[in-house]
Amino acid sequence: MDVRIKTNVSFTITGSALEDAMAEYDELSMVGLLKEIIDKAVAVDDIEVVVTEGPNTLEEYDTATNG
Repeated sequence: MDVRIKTNVSFTITGSALEDAMAEYDELSMVGLLKEIIDKAVAVDDIEVVVTEGPNTLEEYDTATNG
């Protein structure tokens, strides 16, 4: 039987750690990065990820930090 789990996760990460993680997983967005991490951890193919606050890409991060 399949089980649906819905969660809301919030965390703070340094800019350098964000860049390193995206590079390690070869992802261009937080949505893609989180999907990869969850898939590797629990082998789930159908993952929905939504960024509701904060930058989703390194370009958005750069814009937010450099004003």
